[in-house]
Amino acid sequence: MTYLRGLARSAQLLGLAVLVFCAFLVTVLMLAAGGMVFGLLWVRPLTAYCRALFGRWLGRDLSVSYRPEPGPPQPDEEGFYRHDSQLYHGPRFPAYFQRVQWAADDPATHRDMAWQLWFPLVVLLVVPIGLPVAPLAVRAVAAWSAWMWRPRPGAKERRRRTDAVLLAWAQCAALLLSAAVQVALLAVTLACFLLGFGLGIVFLIPTGITHYRWLANLRRQVSGWGGGERIERPYQPMVRPQLRGDGLYRVRNSLYKTETWADFNARWVWVWHDPATWRDLLWLGADPFVTGVLAGVPVVAAVYGAFGLVLPWIWTQAFGADWDTWYGAVAGNRLAGLVAGVLLVAVGFWLPPKVLPPVSRWSALLLRPTAKEQLRRRVERLTQTRADAVDAQAAEVRRIERDLHDGAQARLISVGLTLGAIERLMDTDPEAARRLVAQARETSQTALSELRDLVRGILPPVLSERGLPDAVRALALDTSAEVTVHGRLAGRLAAPVESAAYFAVSELLANAVRHGGAEHVTVDIRHRDALLRITVTDDGEGGADPSRGTGLRGIERRLGTFDGTLALHSPAGGPTVATLELPCALSSPKTSTS
Repeated sequence: MTYLRGLARSAQLLGLAVLVFCAFLVTVLMLAAGGMVFGLLWVRPLTAYCRALFGRWLGRDLSVSYRPEPGPPQPDEEGFYRHDSQLYHGPRFPAYFQRVQWAADDPATHRDMAWQLWFPLVVLLVVPIGLPVAPLAVRAVAAWSAWMWRPRPGAKERRRRTDAVLLAWAQCAALLLSAAVQVALLAVTLACFLLGFGLGIVFLIPTGITHYRWLANLRRQVSGWGGGERIERPYQPMVRPQLRGDGLYRVRNSLYKTETWADFNARWVWVWHDPATWRDLLWLGADPFVTGVLAGVPVVAAVYGAFGLVLPWIWTQAFGADWDTWYGAVAGNRLAGLVAGVLLVAVGFWLPPKVLPPVSRWSALLLRPTAKEQLRRRVERLTQTRADAVDAQAAEVRRIERDLHDGAQARLISVGLTLGAIERLMDTDPEAARRLVAQARETSQTALSELRDLVRGILPPVLSERGLPDAVRALALDTSAEVTVHGRLAGRLAAPVESAAYFAVSELLANAVRHGGAEHVTVDIRHRDALLRITVTDDGEGGADPSRGTGLRGIERRLGTFDGTLALHSPAGGPTVATLELPCALSSPKTSTS
């Protein structure tokens, strides 16, 4: 923005200030005269014009949505129109009072009124003083107006933000304490190495490089602070001695006569050759400095600001006690010390949300499994899921055979026997033959219904024809609880993935109603970055645990076949949130099987 353009916009701001001031006075007069609706609404076009103008100056959208206008009042059974506790013969007065309440209760209206009150004063203070830097003054007024117009967080949102800040500060304090503990554990490790390698007490060496794993595992669990992800334990499986036929114990290529020496050397081999051991040791030595600096700055700033500056200043000011020029004052000035203390506390509580993500990334850099270990675990997981898939397929085949043998097949045999009896009775007892015909018809209809149910249990037709979201919506109609389904997919999933996701959601809905007593369930289906995420939330009793039933474990096995996961959060008393994640790609709707 050039200086001349800044001067022109400054003049425009002065004109708008006069116009807004006059409009505000007219609004006050209208409100005093009883013109509530017109007084609150007539100035909205002027405010909208200022929003659009300042939005162009700032290069962003400043539009604010007002609450939707209420519809016309509707008469009751007797033909009266009601507003609060008063009945009216016509809709005129209820409509007026309804619009008054609508305009007066809208928070956007309150923000508009506050802006109209303060805008002329801000312009008269900022613009004349800021003429040497007119472009900056104009942007300052526009930015202040945007701040005045933005929606304010409610009480719950403010409480949530305050709790989040306090929690982040407490997490930084916990990390600082962890760094202090690491220093002590590092001293123990160095002592074990000195005694082990220097004096030959070799039994201390495995202890020296494993005794701090509990703290490393704790840091892996809390690595999700600041929006990170929990880190898996990277350690390789422990080596076990193998007893040979000749009575010797084998550990890799070494043989031992006693089990004690075999166990010791197995433990030595396990910890000494595991790359995670040395990464943990590097973390133990370097993390106190990195985490101590990152997490220590906000903690020390808040603590020193509160106890080192603010409280001594209050103590000396209130009781006239002596004060120190360093502890409680800045440059010999207690007022400057108070300001510095408040600023330090503010910085101490502002920094933690910014500090936690780098700490999490630093922890993951050394504590996460290596690429080789991740590959080994993935191969192991795929081997297990393949075995689970084979077992599940065999169980499904057995279930289908059992259902066919005990259900539809038995009924079809019964129909055949009934038809034979009908042939024998047609000439001798026509009435009995007609009864048997009705019975055979009913039996055949039951068999057909069972066959349809069996086919639907294998692959629901709506799933193959309409896709996963519509199939889940159809499933919701058959659920006794109120189920709300959100989300659409831009294409079709592979048929096996669709089937796995569908039956997983079906099992979760059944569990929510049968075991949790849920009355309302929400299903959210999203696909982003080659990942299908389905979130099922219910208001049931909670307490779901995969270890106490086969249904949730079956879902985990079904999803594991496709490298999917199930994350469950179900505290006692609810709500229960189950998140299914399946890595997959979407096909074009034109190439789907529907």
